[in-house]
Amino acid sequence: MGVLANEHGRQRLSPTNHSGGIKDFSPARAICQAAPGRDLRLATAYAWAIRIAVRAVLIAAKALAFAKTRLAPALPDAERAALAEAMYRDVLAAALGARAPAAVAVITSDAKLLALARAQGAIAIDEGFPRGLNVAAGIGADALTGMGATELCTLLSDCPLITPGDVDDAFAALPAAERAVALVPSRDLSGTNIIVRRPPAAIPTSFGRFSLARHRESCRARGIACEIVPMPRPAIDIDAPEDLIEFARTQSMTHTFSRIARLGMIN
Repeated sequence: MGVLANEHGRQRLSPTNHSGGIKDFSPARAICQAAPGRDLRLATAYAWAIRIAVRAVLIAAKALAFAKTRLAPALPDAERAALAEAMYRDVLAAALGARAPAAVAVITSDAKLLALARAQGAIAIDEGFPRGLNVAAGIGADALTGMGATELCTLLSDCPLITPGDVDDAFAALPAAERAVALVPSRDLSGTNIIVRRPPAAIPTSFGRFSLARHRESCRARGIACEIVPMPRPAIDIDAPEDLIEFARTQSMTHTFSRIARLGMIN
């Protein structure tokens, strides 16, 4: 199993920000209303559970040496690693800027990415060696659950346009149920770029090709409420050379755009 790479290993998460002020955990108005056919007390209980939820973000990142291999025809190894790092920085900044989570964690086997997480105040979870995104996501979910997280938003590190508001909106999209999942699909509606779960192990992650269908089927098989939440910015990931070209067409204030500009790909 991976281990926490800093002192946060004994930390208990709580719904507060770093300055100690209570974060806004007011439930959405619709959650406070009884759903058709349900008892008002049940809806109220769900609303209270969400109000006191301990929310955490987990960023699953491949080691830089193994990231973005599909870009190999377009970029040499060093440039691919630099681009992967730039995307990671953008995703980490968005997660840390969100209001909803009490904590942000990163799981990876890459020493540089772990160091960047620590430097920014995130929880660094060292998976030890590359195990694949889904195994790593499971390790991270277990660690954060052990620290008290009750809702978990898992992000992939290659969606550089994501904003803090997108992270907050993903949490807010969770259905009002004891066990619930919200899925943010990739641009082609086949993959999953964000998954939010209550509890964190409600379903296992199945990142990879056609993961959206697998995640939906996991929810159906377990009787878990599931919401598909299209979001334009998180839907954009960079996997193939054509994604790189498409991303370069629209200017953004991101580390990723700056990195692509250095490659001379900006017209």
